[in-house]
Amino acid sequence: MTPPDLTAHIERGLRDLADLVAIPSVSAQDRHLPDAARAVQTLLEAEGFTVRQYPGQVAPILLAEAGEGPFTLLIYNHYDVQPEDPAELWDTPPFTLTERDGRLYGRGASDDKGELVSRLAGLRALKEQRGTLPLKVKWLIEGEEEVGSPSLEAFIEAHAAELKADGVWWEFGSITPEGRPVLYAGLKGIICVELRCRVAASDLHSSNGAVVDNPLWRLAAAVASLRGPDGTVLIPGFHDDVRPPSQADLDAIAALPGTGEALRDTYDVTRTLGDSSEYHTRLNLKPVVNVNGFHGGYDGQGSKTVLPAAGMVKLDFRLVPDQHPDHIVELLRAHLDTQGFSDIEIIELESHQHPARSDLNHPFVKTAVQVARDVHGHDPILNPSSGGSGPMHPFMQHVGAPVIALGIGNIGGRVHAPNENILRRDFENGVRYAAALMAALADG
Repeated sequence: MTPPDLTAHIERGLRDLADLVAIPSVSAQDRHLPDAARAVQTLLEAEGFTVRQYPGQVAPILLAEAGEGPFTLLIYNHYDVQPEDPAELWDTPPFTLTERDGRLYGRGASDDKGELVSRLAGLRALKEQRGTLPLKVKWLIEGEEEVGSPSLEAFIEAHAAELKADGVWWEFGSITPEGRPVLYAGLKGIICVELRCRVAASDLHSSNGAVVDNPLWRLAAAVASLRGPDGTVLIPGFHDDVRPPSQADLDAIAALPGTGEALRDTYDVTRTLGDSSEYHTRLNLKPVVNVNGFHGGYDGQGSKTVLPAAGMVKLDFRLVPDQHPDHIVELLRAHLDTQGFSDIEIIELESHQHPARSDLNHPFVKTAVQVARDVHGHDPILNPSSGGSGPMHPFMQHVGAPVIALGIGNIGGRVHAPNENILRRDFENGVRYAAALMAALADG
């Protein structure tokens, strides 16, 4: 059967994307968030969605619904974007969608306005083909994702009955340079903390290092106690609640291509953790602790013989099911106390996010994978989990449905960086995928 010609819907979708990219909806700077919410609401209402807008801590939350059928699909996207800084590193204006050599450049072109618009264009095409929307689509679109989604979990819990669905389509995904779709069925959880240490009211002359302890030495020793040379976290009890992977998880990981060559080559990595054969297992299934930054003392030109009064280090923990963020912080506190670092203060940063992972054998997941194979003409790459984090757990906990992530990103997409972009080819296939996925779900 020849697939329908979606050219007109693709072109309209690109015009919608240009309009949304032109709105600098930067949540970190509270810029134009109501404007972007109104623009998205207008697009949805034009397709027959009933849209309700709710206040969030930072930006409005949109909850939309349209269609009718035996399957209910909940789609999650966001309309906020990262700051464009440093603006001078953009080759074209960051808030003007610009096409060059098959790529479309602009802040939000990928994350997440391009994802949102490609899905809407696919839905529009399906409505035209069928004369009506043959399944129920609920759409949750927020404007706070780039600042940690502080309103989202409470909103989902409060509106759980309205959000009930049979499957959830997550806000991102990617396509390999060879055209293979990459899907994720989970996300790691995350905790961000600062460790702070102070030994005096002000900096001292470094000659006093013979009799006064140094906060940077103490922080270095504390951090060194947290993990072994292979990256394994050494905090007692840290791994006790880790859920064993299912056989489906292990089979999926065994089928993943490569051993991390793209990551190593793209970033000129000179030191890796673990054997290369463990790459996908570690990225999908292994909890880790990372040092994000070490701060204190003098870092200017030349030397300054000073003993710092205080210092701090920023850490993040990436967690896997069923590790609980609050419990991990308790274990960290107990470990530092046991190691003689009771004077080191733990400051929790931002909101914690719980880990989440869907059942790879669920029919919704299998349908999403099969449609990806059909549309892209390549075998999909199915990851049990992304190595990254996001607010997926509240959906699984309160909506009670599996979650799958598949989208239109690419390895050279420069998300969160200057010259963010998508490939026109991937946008076109994203529209085709959206129409085909919703059709398959509607037809059972």
